[in-house]
Amino acid sequence: MTCKLLLIILDGVPLRNFRRLFGNLEGWVDSGHARTWTHRAVIPSISASCYASIHTGVTPAEHGCTGNGNVFRLTHPDVFGQVRQAGGTTGAVAHSFWSEFFNRHPFDFVRDIEYDEPDSATINHGRFHSMTGYGLTNQMTPSDVDLFGTLTSLCARFDLTYGLLHTCTLDSMGHRFFHDCQEMDHACFVMDEMLAPFIPRWRDMGYEVIITADHGQDDRGHHGGRGALQQETALYYFGAANGPAPDTVIDQLQLAPTILSRLGAGIPDTMKAKPFLT
Repeated sequence: MTCKLLLIILDGVPLRNFRRLFGNLEGWVDSGHARTWTHRAVIPSISASCYASIHTGVTPAEHGCTGNGNVFRLTHPDVFGQVRQAGGTTGAVAHSFWSEFFNRHPFDFVRDIEYDEPDSATINHGRFHSMTGYGLTNQMTPSDVDLFGTLTSLCARFDLTYGLLHTCTLDSMGHRFFHDCQEMDHACFVMDEMLAPFIPRWRDMGYEVIITADHGQDDRGHHGGRGALQQETALYYFGAANGPAPDTVIDQLQLAPTILSRLGAGIPDTMKAKPFLT
């Protein structure tokens, strides 16, 4: 395959929080080591629907996931499957929805929380968390530095061609505290600081890196509908590919074909959007 790539999804971060509070990411943009664009989510701009669209390249109206209460094994071609068909090795450190969408449903807490399956047609190396018991006063989220470390371990041990990391910390914080508050400012600062040391390490391991969110959140910590605060987030790219003008708005459906294009894997006919990196 032509390169290796990691997709880092920080769940529920509106554009303004990325651009205002992630000093390390913005510093790399200023220094020319990264580029950034606005990324607009599909609607409904709800987590599970966005996860499904990010990896299938089709809208929720087409893939059928209408929200977090409607999770099932998807049938459309997806990034993991296409990478495997091209001979690559895949891994994911993520919420259990990703395992259910792209490996098997329903999620089994013993079988599926951690697995290494070299012959899998989709995800070879999975490390998943379910957030069972999640609520307003109990986030049930792992430490993000543990997740970043786990992905790095999978890359080192199995030489992943494509790796996904997904964390719900900031989405959960936004639902709990909303966004114009000290707690959210601090949570974004901590995420940026935890993430930063891993980026040069991943780059030294030969990976291109895309960092984004699945959706934003509005002033009341809500998302799911239409509107800039709910749909718009940032996308940061570390790599050598050519990209669009800085004021370009990237459609979420472009992510899947872009990743496959960078990796040299086949883009299925179901993915109609054009890659934004060349």
